[in-house]
Amino acid sequence: MDTLIKIGQLLLSLSILIVLHELGHFLFARLFKTRVEKFYLFFDPWFSLFKIKKGETEYGIGWLPLGGYVKISGMIDESMDKEQMKQPEQPYEFRSKKAWQRLLIMLGGVIVNFILGFVIYTFILFNWGETYLPNENMIGGIQVGDSVMTEAVGLQTGDKIVSINGEAPERFSQIIRRMFKGGEMVVERDGELVNLEIPYNFAGILSTNRIKSKKSLITPRIPFVIASFSDSSLNKNSGLMPEDRIIGLNGKTMLYFDQYPAVLDTSKGKSLTCQALRKGDTLNFDLQIDKNGLIGVALAGISDLQRLGYLELVTKKYSFFQSIPAGYNYAKTQLLDYIDDFKLILDFKSGAHKGMGGFAAIGSLFPPTWDWQSFWEITALLSLMLAFLNVLPIPLLDGGHVMFVLYEMITGRKPSDKFMEYAQYVGMVLLLFLLLYANGNDVYRWIAGMKGN
Repeated sequence: MDTLIKIGQLLLSLSILIVLHELGHFLFARLFKTRVEKFYLFFDPWFSLFKIKKGETEYGIGWLPLGGYVKISGMIDESMDKEQMKQPEQPYEFRSKKAWQRLLIMLGGVIVNFILGFVIYTFILFNWGETYLPNENMIGGIQVGDSVMTEAVGLQTGDKIVSINGEAPERFSQIIRRMFKGGEMVVERDGELVNLEIPYNFAGILSTNRIKSKKSLITPRIPFVIASFSDSSLNKNSGLMPEDRIIGLNGKTMLYFDQYPAVLDTSKGKSLTCQALRKGDTLNFDLQIDKNGLIGVALAGISDLQRLGYLELVTKKYSFFQSIPAGYNYAKTQLLDYIDDFKLILDFKSGAHKGMGGFAAIGSLFPPTWDWQSFWEITALLSLMLAFLNVLPIPLLDGGHVMFVLYEMITGRKPSDKFMEYAQYVGMVLLLFLLLYANGNDVYRWIAGMKGN
């Protein structure tokens, strides 16, 4: 069921982005009185799931969910309609329009996607605001969840992140991203500053490791606060209650949850005395450890820890007019971060290309339960990613057409139809390779993950 919910969110998100992207091309084409023959969500080789013709345009839904398209008269595009190009030029065709008009028609899709990302972020901030954990509020430092963070960088549970490449991360969520480029990290450990080296290929190391491990890389170090008891718990009648904070076992003080599993694992089937805080009082309780080294409780989540005062998150609320510049700045930051990631992928020494993913990787971004805030946050990010990727100067993409129009505007010479035809073939091969590589990585990770289990 979780997988179906993720697939549903992915298809809805891509449908919104594709339709609006193609609408951008369509509106500019109609603005300059250019005929649009087809407007399709998804591709329709051999047949379509739905189609209807209104005026000069056929609107439809294809069966192959790899994108969408508008077929503009007099333009060499993915349809490769060479017969049309052999006919005399018509005033309603793309090729008959002025260069600046053709430029805007080709940029229409990415313009809409850039604006859409900004608009979505604006309304997210207006409706839900922004909640984050400041790095300085992580009193207990971090908890290392995956050993790769210790093996590759030297991080340890309890470390407090002071700076990464000379900059102090404002938010906990920024830490991993700031590490992608490698460099130097300074942490506070047991009251002393320690310098750690982040390898340049850190992104590649993470990509390889994530195939084998599903653990969180790092999390905030949290106290052991009880949320509830399981039905099979041996300690339902121990006197412990939800919201109690366990602070020690057999008189030994242990302030953080990560300190308990090892002790409990060595005490399977035994009884221990625990110390717990309840409304400022320290109480003692007898704990029964089951054969699996568990006491049968669920941990309090981030929201409960915040409510109880153990974790101080920051929530910013925005009025409508405040959300506009804030949404723009948020979209700008997300876009620049993605461009940095893209540069890393192009640098094979970084190993970041190993982390490229296809539809499965994109689908995994969505939560397993339907959450509109998460849905719109991911859709906004995908909109910016789609805009950036489409503006790359690769034949077949919008950026490839833009590149040829700019060449014409600068030189005064229009590339020949034959050249454009071959350029489209080159673009098809390149994009097909990238598509196979990205989705092949998904398949490889899935197979490796199955073997790991």
